[in-house]
Amino acid sequence: MVQWLKNAVFYEIYPQSFCDSNGDGIGDFNGISEKLDYIKDLGFTAIWMNPCFQSPFYDAGYDVEDYYTAAPRYGTNEDLKRLFEKVHENGMHLILDLVPGHTSIKHPWFIESMKAQKNEFSDRYIWTNHIGADCSGYPGIAGSLRGISARNGSCAVNYYSSQPALNYGFAKITEPWQLPVDSEAAVATRGELVKIMKFWLRMGCDGFRVDMAGSLIKADEDQKETVKLWQTVLGEVKKDFPDAAFVSEWGEPDKSLLGGFDMDFLLHFGPSHYMDLFRGEHPYFSQKGEGSLKEFFSYYMGCLEKTQGKGLICLPSGNHDMVRMAETLCDTERKLAFAFMMTMPGVPFVYYGDEIGMRYLGDLESVEGGYGRTGSRTPMQWSADEVNCGFSAAAADKLYLALDPSDDRPTAAAQLSDDDSLLNEVKRLISIRKQHAALQESGAFELISKDTDYPLVYCRQSDDEKILVAINPTGKKERVSLNAAGEVFYSIGNAAKMSGTDLLIPPCSATFMKLF
Repeated sequence: MVQWLKNAVFYEIYPQSFCDSNGDGIGDFNGISEKLDYIKDLGFTAIWMNPCFQSPFYDAGYDVEDYYTAAPRYGTNEDLKRLFEKVHENGMHLILDLVPGHTSIKHPWFIESMKAQKNEFSDRYIWTNHIGADCSGYPGIAGSLRGISARNGSCAVNYYSSQPALNYGFAKITEPWQLPVDSEAAVATRGELVKIMKFWLRMGCDGFRVDMAGSLIKADEDQKETVKLWQTVLGEVKKDFPDAAFVSEWGEPDKSLLGGFDMDFLLHFGPSHYMDLFRGEHPYFSQKGEGSLKEFFSYYMGCLEKTQGKGLICLPSGNHDMVRMAETLCDTERKLAFAFMMTMPGVPFVYYGDEIGMRYLGDLESVEGGYGRTGSRTPMQWSADEVNCGFSAAAADKLYLALDPSDDRPTAAAQLSDDDSLLNEVKRLISIRKQHAALQESGAFELISKDTDYPLVYCRQSDDEKILVAINPTGKKERVSLNAAGEVFYSIGNAAKMSGTDLLIPPCSATFMKLF
């Protein structure tokens, strides 16, 4: 595993909404540069930036028009290079968001593939051999584009109709238009992916978060061919860039890490039960005490065992595709959620604005394909004393998205000056994680509270220390049988106490105890 990932804490930036340096209403690279001190001061060591390549932005940049050119609205390639350099000067790392599974319909490769005449790019996308033949219904394909060009065929799409699927081949071929994984076109697409990665790594980026990493090869039921693809691609890239980090949006660490990724997210889709933590009808960290993490830990512990020593499992506070945590958890509950995130194995990721409790705005009109996700992508709220909360000097109607209109909207400036704020709690928790090897990425993990829903109690252990974490989100006192002794060194709310062989855990509290 890449050395710099150990003890890393990531901050996710949605560039459109973070900081606008030139007053056009859209965040940009220079705006991010201006806020690096803020990110560093909180203790974050790395940044994941959402797609920043040239795009028509039908899907917020996840529809790439040119993989080798920064989107002009964010700045130039040189601006991006300077951002890499400034991040490094601050002792941090930055990974880009790579979308390898599809492009924009405006990408030159796709425009060439639409032509009736056979050419180099005809098979770079997945086309049927007749306009009447549909791509829908085949594993890994969301639908078809039809009647869009002189070419007699339908084109597969991965999600929106503006995102034609690149061709990496089919693991199981059932139709004459489906190409194998070792076809000339599939190999060429794979080779281009390697070139793209090396281009930006040479420019100074530190790696990639890879969008929909488990979906490239179609009809790959057990994903063995997809694993092989990534072993080939990442193996080739790491020959030249051994310190580059790769994080997959896959949700199945036993497969992604085998493919060569350093980390994988447990996310809002797939079998992870991630949504049981902070969201849904009964989030675990709600004071109501109606949640359960049994199914989450059933899956998590299996993944942890399979991936031990091979890579990391990441738990994010949220991301650009989820309703914000503040929609379902109050300020106190969010503090306990962060106490959990910052003391679990792997690497924590914090979505911009979650550290101050930014709200989800559910009544916004969709922008750039956001739809229900749009309300989680609103401008960062820096200071109540500045125009547009310090996000941009543009007129309010020119902003990428509307600001939270509430009079009590949280801001970074206000919370930095309040010792009891969520922001300062997150800052303290990150610091504690860095100070204790047992709480970092590779510390051993033992779940103590296996048989009850509440409280949540677990141990983290390194060579020289063993730390007990006891979290009780509920509004009533909880207890757990525990034959141990130790010293409390941090708490949120009142600290837990030993009473005989029971650990008594106050309501709405988190306690960190160094065991003797």
